Amino acid sequence: MTETRAPSAAQALPLSAPRQQGVDARGVQAFLDAVEASAAIEPHSLMLLRHGHVVAEGWWAPFSRDRLHLLYSLSKSFTSTALGLAVEEGLVSLDDTVLSHFPELDAEVTDERSRRMLVRHVAAMASGHREETLDRVLALDPRNPVRGFLLLPPDEEPGTVFAYNQPCTYTVASIVTQRTGSGLTDYLRPRLLDPLGIGEVAWHGDHTGMELGFSGLHATTEAIARLGQLYLQRGRWGDEQLVPEAWVEEATRGHVRSDGQGRPVDWSQGYGFQFWMSRHGYRGDGAYGQFCLVLPEQDAVLAMTAATEAMQEVLDAAWEYLLPAMGEMPDGTGGEAGPGGGGERGAADNGARAAAEDAADDGPRDAAEDADAALAARLAALTLPGVPGDTAPPSAEAWLDLRTERSSGPVAVSLATSRVTTSADDEGPGSGRWVVELEADDGAVQLRTEVTGPSWQVHDVDLAAVAGDGARLPVAVSGGWVGERLRLDLAFVETPHRLAIEVDGATREVSSRWLTEPLGTPPLRDLRAQVVSGSARL
Repeated sequence: MTETRAPSAAQALPLSAPRQQGVDARGVQAFLDAVEASAAIEPHSLMLLRHGHVVAEGWWAPFSRDRLHLLYSLSKSFTSTALGLAVEEGLVSLDDTVLSHFPELDAEVTDERSRRMLVRHVAAMASGHREETLDRVLALDPRNPVRGFLLLPPDEEPGTVFAYNQPCTYTVASIVTQRTGSGLTDYLRPRLLDPLGIGEVAWHGDHTGMELGFSGLHATTEAIARLGQLYLQRGRWGDEQLVPEAWVEEATRGHVRSDGQGRPVDWSQGYGFQFWMSRHGYRGDGAYGQFCLVLPEQDAVLAMTAATEAMQEVLDAAWEYLLPAMGEMPDGTGGEAGPGGGGERGAADNGARAAAEDAADDGPRDAAEDADAALAARLAALTLPGVPGDTAPPSAEAWLDLRTERSSGPVAVSLATSRVTTSADDEGPGSGRWVVELEADDGAVQLRTEVTGPSWQVHDVDLAAVAGDGARLPVAVSGGWVGERLRLDLAFVETPHRLAIEVDGATREVSSRWLTEPLGTPPLRDLRAQVVSGSARL
């Protein structure tokens, strides 16, 4: 469900210069150097909290603070929290059999292991299946995945083996939805989202409209950070115990081993209730680099969004550069006030105020102050490298009113180019801007954009004709001509996904390829924060 509630200024997270919370800004700089230097990592956002204070935050343009971002499997940690609240309210017991919540299936489910499967087993990805079952579950019953899941006999006794298995979390979401009489978003809104100051969210649903649970949640980076800080504070937020401390302890300890099967080292440390154990702390994470990393020993939280398949590389950089940067508190400074305490900032603050104030201070400065100021300046100016290219082709005649005739790649795209003559008030008589018109999804997505070279332009594509009034698809475009080839990248800024489009002026062929391919192959018009039905493949 998509909502439009923003946290009030009173709910803003406290802000601090890094040094005031015992953080060496040079270590944060080194972490930024590492992720930006890696050809395998495209960072989108970062928030680092220490002792309950935001000490570093930034968004790589064209991504921005208030933009929702698809979290993929990081959604699972929100679903886990909903289960914990339902357990606290006495609506569910971890020791219930899964089947007891679906009595209509009792006669059909005859396998003894399936019948013995408990809620705690599916919460811990320990259903007894040795591998992901989503394809087989949907083949058995695409309309009722819980039925397909329970009809698929486990390979081992439930609780004894780990398999990262989407139907486990879908089943948890189904149980919570049934027992509470609410969707996950509606259930979490008064109990978690509003008290935490989390505003607008959107969650993809199945064909019935039920939120998927295992994926599909769109939220801001700050929402991720707030969830992580809540768990770091053992479920307490200000004067309220929002999530039972006992649930935090259970959800964030390993219930089943996850080593073996060639997993990276930080995916081999064990699994809790929809949280991964890490070499340091624990985390929720999602495909392509969505992270909520909680570090109790350092009293820190790292929230990140990105587009990368090299997720272990991100964690390696965190261990190498961020952990050593978190030292003891300097004498005489704060650090006691967490969320809801002192040192807060307004919603429009860019997160660098404390260090910026240091920069304006006429007093003597030390190396730590200089490092804080340098980090603040860098964070305020983050941007993704654009696609190199010229804003006009070398031979204008060959491209005037060009229309593509052939298309190849995963997305069928048609394209037209034209030149628009500007007025004398702009660039002088006779000058021109080159404009590209793109069409995809059988005409559902139509984008008209100027070719501006490496700079990013953000467009809101009107989808009213196919998705109802007010429906828009946010897309950022960068690119230009290199010789007689036109290269444009389309970044779908509410997701980790970027589509590269290339046009050959000689052959008039347009080709496309995903730099990070959407899971489940949704149409382009669905690459946005919205409620999507029938998306159980996500």
